[in-house]
Amino acid sequence: MHAETTGTLRRDAIGLREVLFQSITAMAPAAAVAASIPAGAAFAGGSLPLAVLIALVACLFTASCVAELARELPAAGSVATYAARGLRPAVGFLVGWGYVFVETLVPPLLLLQLGFTTAGTLHEEWSSYPADLWWPWSVAGAAVIAVAGYVGVRASARFGTVLGIFEILVFLVFAVWLVGRAGDANTLSVFGTSHTAHGYTGVGGVFAGSVYTVLAFAGFEAAAPLAEETRDPRRTMHRAVLGAALGIGLFYVVTTYAMTVYFGPDRFARFGASGTASWDGVARASFGLFWVLVFLAVVNSTIANANACANVSTRTAFALARIRVLPHVLATLHPRHHSPVVGIAVQTVVAVGAVLGLGLAYDPVTAFLLLATVIVTVVVGVYIVVNLACAGYFLRRRREAFKPVRHLLFPLLGIAAFVPALLTAAGIPAFDFVTELSAPVSYAGPVVAVWMATGVVVLLVLIRRHPGRIAETARVHAEEPAPAGHRQDGAVPR
Repeated sequence: MHAETTGTLRRDAIGLREVLFQSITAMAPAAAVAASIPAGAAFAGGSLPLAVLIALVACLFTASCVAELARELPAAGSVATYAARGLRPAVGFLVGWGYVFVETLVPPLLLLQLGFTTAGTLHEEWSSYPADLWWPWSVAGAAVIAVAGYVGVRASARFGTVLGIFEILVFLVFAVWLVGRAGDANTLSVFGTSHTAHGYTGVGGVFAGSVYTVLAFAGFEAAAPLAEETRDPRRTMHRAVLGAALGIGLFYVVTTYAMTVYFGPDRFARFGASGTASWDGVARASFGLFWVLVFLAVVNSTIANANACANVSTRTAFALARIRVLPHVLATLHPRHHSPVVGIAVQTVVAVGAVLGLGLAYDPVTAFLLLATVIVTVVVGVYIVVNLACAGYFLRRRREAFKPVRHLLFPLLGIAAFVPALLTAAGIPAFDFVTELSAPVSYAGPVVAVWMATGVVVLLVLIRRHPGRIAETARVHAEEPAPAGHRQDGAVPR
């Protein structure tokens, strides 16, 4: 059987549960709680639960816009299609160009975290294990993700569902335990401004903390690229995107509250991602072997996130390749599984190459920070454009369905929420709590600039030689019948 480049993704292969956890695992809830969100404690201190709650509300504005567009435009191109329909096809191409790039880099980012987290923990428990022997774990993780993607979206999505349930349950159980142990120390004052860090008093400290916390919500849109493989995609995508953002946002609030009241609100400015003042440190010091479950949940989270974002990158690349704005070979599907096998192969090569190349050239933590800065800078920029696209789509193309609050006020509030996050991620010191980036992490800006400039050049060439291809970024293939020879479930008749 030969792979094909003219088929469709497997129709009706997954449902709400799988696509919901596609977004949930792309947000990496366990890793975010243990590593990302504590970054805001340096500013918000013991008022971090309030900062997380504010970030949740802010992110729901953009999640609402993505959900509205996902319901209207169920396409594997997702954010690229939304920008093409809501603004212009050329903008859609550039959004897709940037989105494919950074989503391809997310798996190596998480595989680096898998490597240095596992190696560091093993070294701490058994000193004979070399602390710098991290890379075999990263390569093994890449192999697992490649196999999951190869056997098809149904297996990959169910794999992500199992992993997502495990990490959420571990941290929820731990959170309940912490609240119980806190006893009389439980207080709603952490949802006020009285516990902010020294030097960042009042609302200013909470705002600074919320900006760093906003970045932990990235990934809520990850269900959207699976639209063409989902049953009843218009309804399912809308519920999955909003459900993931709201559900995991509340999970962040609950877990952050639990740790804050247990650790002590007035000491919480010292809380971080490692050491005794961290989730791992508290679990080790106070809860015996429960720290093993916390460790496994974080490791689990890295694999689940990498798996979800590999689905995103390969589906978005497939959508752009089938209209020939990316190399058409990326639209090659497996004849049985209907998985984008060439895209998966490219994703795996990029992941292993980036992990070993950057991780060994610098060190895995520095490589992680460099990739994270590139990814967050572009993803937050995409969110801002999607907010604009939501307003543009309903004002220009669906005026009869236009709702001022949902389609104009929410996009404006979403942009307002993500602009500070964009400046913070890029290290642009527009606020006093933003730190300029140092090398090699500061290379992220030039890397993004070069990639997007290359995209502009490719766009100009395509406009001149193949203008119809750019126009097709606005095409919604899910609205079309499957090609002859393909059943609706995506299988090939024998």
